[in-house]
Amino acid sequence: MCGITGWIDWRKDLTGYPSILENMTETLHLRGPDASGTWISQHCALGHRRLSVMDPENGAQPMVRKQGDYTYTIVYNGELYNAPELKKELELRGHHFRTTCDTEVLLVAFIEWGRACVDRLNGIFAFAAWDDQEQSLYLVRDRLGVKPLFYSHQNSVLLFGSEPKAILAHPDFEAEVGAEGLAEIFAVGPARTPGHGIYRNMSELKPGQCAVFDRNGLSIRTYWKLESHQHSDDIAATALQVQQLLRDTSQRQLVSDVPICTLLSGGLDSSALTALASAHYKESGQGALHTFSVDYKDNDKHFKANIFQPNSDAPWIKRMTEYLGTEHHYIEFDTPELVESLKTAVFARDTPGMADVDGSLYLFCREIKKEATVAISGEAADEIFGGYPWFHNEEALGANTFPWSLKLNNRVDLLAPDLVDWIKPVEYVNNRYQQALSEVPRLAGETQQQNRMREMSYLNITRFMPTLLDRKDRMSMAVGLEVRVPFCDHRLVEYVWNIPWEIKTSGDREKGILRKALKGVLPEDVLTRKKSPYPKTHNPNYLAAVRKWVLEILDDPSSPLLPFIDVKKIRALASSETNDFDLPWFGQLMTGPQLFAYLAQVDTWLRSYKISIR
Repeated sequence: MCGITGWIDWRKDLTGYPSILENMTETLHLRGPDASGTWISQHCALGHRRLSVMDPENGAQPMVRKQGDYTYTIVYNGELYNAPELKKELELRGHHFRTTCDTEVLLVAFIEWGRACVDRLNGIFAFAAWDDQEQSLYLVRDRLGVKPLFYSHQNSVLLFGSEPKAILAHPDFEAEVGAEGLAEIFAVGPARTPGHGIYRNMSELKPGQCAVFDRNGLSIRTYWKLESHQHSDDIAATALQVQQLLRDTSQRQLVSDVPICTLLSGGLDSSALTALASAHYKESGQGALHTFSVDYKDNDKHFKANIFQPNSDAPWIKRMTEYLGTEHHYIEFDTPELVESLKTAVFARDTPGMADVDGSLYLFCREIKKEATVAISGEAADEIFGGYPWFHNEEALGANTFPWSLKLNNRVDLLAPDLVDWIKPVEYVNNRYQQALSEVPRLAGETQQQNRMREMSYLNITRFMPTLLDRKDRMSMAVGLEVRVPFCDHRLVEYVWNIPWEIKTSGDREKGILRKALKGVLPEDVLTRKKSPYPKTHNPNYLAAVRKWVLEILDDPSSPLLPFIDVKKIRALASSETNDFDLPWFGQLMTGPQLFAYLAQVDTWLRSYKISIR
């Protein structure tokens, strides 16, 4: 993976401003620690930081290619999993290649098919292609939004980057946040409405979108979205198709010129991908697969089962590593590291995030990077197959709001009255929820329950999954680790989207059809294991540490957080020996300790980024 950035300006000769482009590019050095490159013409400046995965000796970016009298330049972040097929087809059309990297395949595909090339791509990607003849920039983001792409369009200027920090580095861009941005932070956060960049005048290209910027301005179109169709396969045929798609995408994503490993929790999703990867390694004579898991010091002493986390991972990890014969690495962290990582996670996201859920992933990825450059993760299976508890909980199904954020009133009660009057959080969230429902591609003839489950699936794929994909991208790329997510293959998502709920839950189990698809791939006890999410610390020392941090913030009259919160109520909550947020206020893992950590992250963000409120 890599980091990309750029600046298009019709008013200036950009060749006179190389240092600005270099500064924008340098902000992404953690995403691409292996190489740096810039390219400047009169009105277009492109920057790239490279993490070498394919053809490390070649493939430097920005990549420039001439075709006749025309010149094309590309910066690209991602992986094309169908690059071999595309390359063969392009060679048959008379093109010649100088490298074995997928960047050149993508650039030649753009030269051959123009903007229609995006329909042929299978992978995770964000790229910008400059057509010198047309004087236009083509921006594209992958279908599920695995790879990020932010932009700012003001008048005749376009800035873009893999992360907000690249845009923030431009001297003409101000780090300002308005009412909408604050509503995203305090009412929607740590999720984010698709397309919303938090900062004023900053947006995000949505998943499945592409854009063209030329002298006529910026035009955006959707090239891919979920479509609803009748599902004609029976349970057996459906399970077989799911298995075949999963096998195919897993094998495609194991191609690399650098070491690959898998993240293994012992749950259904990570175990499935690890089993498929391990089998591929053995068949191709690559030896034992390396696997990694994360846990926290003394979690075995403090773990308490609940509906969201019914059991610990350790015994299941042992079961799978012995079953597959992988070379396993147990990674463990203590409270001081977790607390310190909260600040690092803010700088990785450029906004507050999922508190220690972010920070622990950052620490985990940092350790993995010592042994590997590419990791395979089971992210997104729960959104696609309906695995989360709120898919199966009547209260969540009946709630007229996002099911992973049912405690909005509790959150609003902790905000300053002036802020509530300004951002109107309840109204804002309801509008965002209704907006999401209005997008759902309905299917005629479905029952009320089938329709509701289609809504739930859509909400999870388009509103919750992006939060976790953001987390995975930012925390992994902050240490130069590429994480691939086979469950986000658009062919698999398209197929599973239309599987009726009664087939998805066959066997009266969450993700029942996935369990049937993995028969013979996993041991029976792993196949039937109850879902357990990414682990979090249960150590009371963590709660004590973040409480102390919040109280220090409340005692600091210069804290930029204070105008936005009800200081008296937060102080009472932080001073209390009980945990009034005993159930998640966001997702499955963010309870009382994570509330305090989130507030500390907001304070860090406001201070460090010198945010102006307008």
